[in-house]
Amino acid sequence: MFDLFNMLKKDETKPGEFKVTRETIIGDVLDMDNTTAPYFMEIGMHCLGCPASRGESIEEACAVHGVNCDELIEKLNAHFAAKG
Repeated sequence: MFDLFNMLKKDETKPGEFKVTRETIIGDVLDMDNTTAPYFMEIGMHCLGCPASRGESIEEACAVHGVNCDELIEKLNAHFAAKG
C-alpha cells in the first residue's frame, strides 16, 4: 500500500534542481513553475493549454515553431537556477 502511495506522490524536485533538456516535456516545465509560460509565449508557443502541446518535448515544440531549441533551454535553465 505504501508503495502505491509513493508512486502517486508528486515529484518533490525543487526548482533550482530542475534541469531542462531537449527531451523535457513542456507540461513538466509548466507544472514545475508556471511562471515559465512567458518564455514559451515569446517564441510563438501560444497553445500551452492544449493537451497535445503539454505532452510535447521542448525539441519537438521548437521544431514545429521554427525556433532555436538551445536558446530556450538556456533561458529556462537560467530561470530555474535563479529560483534555487
